[in-house]
Amino acid sequence: MYYFRKILRFAKPYRGYALLNIISNIFYAIFAGLSFMVLMPLLNVLFDKETERLSEAPQYEGFTKAATYFNDYLNYHISQLADNDTSKALTFVIILILSVFFLKNLFSYLAMYFITFLRNGTLKDIRNELYDKTIELPLSYFSEKRKGDIMARLGTDVLEIQHSFLSVLELLIREPLTIVISIIFMITISVKLTIFVFIFIPISGIIISIIGKSLKRKSDKVQTEQGYFLSLLEESLGGLKVIKGFNMETIFNKKFQDSTKRFFHFSNSLLNRTNLARPTSEFLGIGVIGVLLWFGGRMVLVEGSLGGEQFLTFMGLAYNILTPAKAISKANYSVKKGNAAAERVLEVLNITSPLQDKPDAIVKEGFDKEIALNNVSFKYEDDYVLKNFSITLKKGKTLALVGQSGSGKSTIANLITRFYDVNEGAVSIDGEDIRNFTKHSLRNNIGLVTQDSILFNDSIKNNLLLGKQDATDDEIIEALKVANAWEFVENLPNGIDTNIGDAGGKLSGGQKQRLSIARAVLKSPPIMVLDEATSALDTESEKLVQNALENMMQNRTSIVIAHRLSTIQNADIIVVMQKGEIVEQGNHEELIKKDGVYKKLVTMQSFE
Repeated sequence: MYYFRKILRFAKPYRGYALLNIISNIFYAIFAGLSFMVLMPLLNVLFDKETERLSEAPQYEGFTKAATYFNDYLNYHISQLADNDTSKALTFVIILILSVFFLKNLFSYLAMYFITFLRNGTLKDIRNELYDKTIELPLSYFSEKRKGDIMARLGTDVLEIQHSFLSVLELLIREPLTIVISIIFMITISVKLTIFVFIFIPISGIIISIIGKSLKRKSDKVQTEQGYFLSLLEESLGGLKVIKGFNMETIFNKKFQDSTKRFFHFSNSLLNRTNLARPTSEFLGIGVIGVLLWFGGRMVLVEGSLGGEQFLTFMGLAYNILTPAKAISKANYSVKKGNAAAERVLEVLNITSPLQDKPDAIVKEGFDKEIALNNVSFKYEDDYVLKNFSITLKKGKTLALVGQSGSGKSTIANLITRFYDVNEGAVSIDGEDIRNFTKHSLRNNIGLVTQDSILFNDSIKNNLLLGKQDATDDEIIEALKVANAWEFVENLPNGIDTNIGDAGGKLSGGQKQRLSIARAVLKSPPIMVLDEATSALDTESEKLVQNALENMMQNRTSIVIAHRLSTIQNADIIVVMQKGEIVEQGNHEELIKKDGVYKKLVTMQSFE
């Protein structure tokens, strides 16, 4: 129950519904017990003629004889109302029974009505917090975890918690109340027979609990495997061209089928163990009923210490205990499964992001002087990708970073935008360490255009509004013009309201990149970070995108990570990097004159 105690905090906003559910369940349990007690007058009317002629109200003789008093009291009043007419007495008894059953079912519905808001509200809040945590976590987390596993936790694991959460509430409130009130009524009929029941029901409970002990472990295996094959599906859809192009369908099919085969075995084991609960509990319940029939039958037929109508009512109440007892055993199985799901969800929720804002973090508004990296060292895992790196960029200037893959260029972009924190040294803006700013205000001052155009399955307008949510259509069109994108957008069927498909799949690479640039233009930040924004484009698209970038970079401080050196010749500072260190820096002319690494790179690209 440890994990469910942690989950219960999500139910706090809905405690009003929980209270109404408890009240409804109390009344349900009372009327569930009374629905059997009111059968005694009916049995008297049908089978015992003498009890119809009660002319005096009975006297209460103590709790253990309360059932007899209740029976005689109802018979007395029914006799008075019916004036000793058997058919009238039968009508009154039937009306009484129908009224009790109506109230029982009314409160049963109300209990489920109120718990629905509690269940679905809890589900909503868990999902919202889990999604919020997923968005908050640093990029480093997702380089280690499979996306499909996160999707499984957000989907099936949360649903499992929802169903288990309902079971726990039944386990804690409704079913125990029904059992307790039924036992109270049973004691009023026969203390001796009730004690006999108490001997056998715990034995049944122990047997059932033994079956459920391994369910959490089996359920955890099922959910983990489900996360794996969802990850495999997500990766397959994302890399479908590569899979087809390299004729890898057979290999990926085998990986997926191996996963579903494991899921098949784990699920069979889990479901077979779960399905064992019902027949086991039913057989044990019938066993208890059989023993009661023998013992109680002797009290009626041999000892004469119990009336026939009382014994039949007692058997009904005993059955009224077995039904919720079976529900409790079923809920117990569900809790075992849900506990594994809760553990997986809480594992994500309990992660503390290393990129938290400080309690006294500053809201950074605007950019005035310079960006500086001071003796920055950084590593993703064991080896440093940046070593004592230092550079200063004044406002309005352009810094270009060039070098081989793995030299640390993109890492600098990740550090400036604070997707990662430095291991040593500091990144500062206007003389203040960026770790002292709120992440939101820092990123408000930075525009980002990446090598991969990250677009969403929505309209062009809504994709651009991510840059500025309150932008007008005229502002959007102006940003598209600056990015050289309006020339193709205006010819689309619905203009800026055209849906671009999954990840912009309806557009070419150059068109997608120009929309990414338009989004950054619309944001209009003082600092621009361009991470190899043209490296994946053909020559014609590159020229259009490069013109768009130059338009965007006017009067802005820009950090350009370039693969194609022709795109950064006008940069104020060009830094040549190797293995996380600066080997050369200067403008294009200065570096050409040095006849060093930069010139070799230019010569190689010119030759190519």
